Amino acid sequence: MTYALDAPVATPAARVARRKALLHWIGVHALGVAAALFFVLPFVFIVLTSLMDNQQTLTRDLIPDHWQWSNYKKVFDTPGFLTWWRNTLLYAGLGTVLTVVSSVPVAYALAKFRFLGRNLSMMLVISMMMLPPQVIIIPMYLFWAKQLDLSGTLWPLIVPMAFGDAFSIFLLRQFLMTIPDEYLDAAKVDGCGELRTLLRVVLPMARPGIAAVALFQFFYAWNDYFGPQIYASENPGAWTLSYGLESFKGAHHTDWNLTMAATVLVMAPVILVFFFAQKAFVEGVTLTGVKG
Repeated sequence: MTYALDAPVATPAARVARRKALLHWIGVHALGVAAALFFVLPFVFIVLTSLMDNQQTLTRDLIPDHWQWSNYKKVFDTPGFLTWWRNTLLYAGLGTVLTVVSSVPVAYALAKFRFLGRNLSMMLVISMMMLPPQVIIIPMYLFWAKQLDLSGTLWPLIVPMAFGDAFSIFLLRQFLMTIPDEYLDAAKVDGCGELRTLLRVVLPMARPGIAAVALFQFFYAWNDYFGPQIYASENPGAWTLSYGLESFKGAHHTDWNLTMAATVLVMAPVILVFFFAQKAFVEGVTLTGVKG
């Protein structure tokens, strides 16, 4: 004859603990949902407004009565808009490649080499991070515009990226410091020189850090307004999306649907790039210790 075991009775302390855990879970997820809505709702509002007609954008309506997908075609048909796209891709794409290629060797040297003046060099890199670009914009403009006659182009913004970027060097150096020296020593024992060690050993292990640097630089160049305003404002053929959007908004100051459609087209590439590369980006930022 068998007897059923009685189910264990939860003690008052256990019930209180479960209740606290449940309330904690609800509170954390409620804050998470609120934070998500705080960031998502403005973008949703912009997208919905971009699909309205001219009259409805002046009302309190939040949902379009008729979805005007033709607004995006009107924006693309705007004279110069595709040129702004091409210039922005050139500036952001080429600038990102040059920044990464020029910053990796410097960061590698500061992270793994032992040489006289290493700490001083690192202090100089950090000091460059604290120097606002507005401080040196006048001598830089005189150099590029008067000496090299490159005003009205984006080359004064792209060429300096081939000589490294202080923030990128700092970020990569912090990441490379986490790579154990044993890997480098093993490569050198196998006959690898410094260059081959960098290319074959360090770069594959530093992909998250490189991805983070590339995304930071791409986002900076894509959203840069100050640089194109200084160097390219006199030549509409060299405008980027960030600067051209201001002109577009001035020409369509009452057409909020077209302005919002242009804004969506400017933001969409950045959002897509971050969406597909967020894993490497977050990993690289976490391992380098950069916050905020």
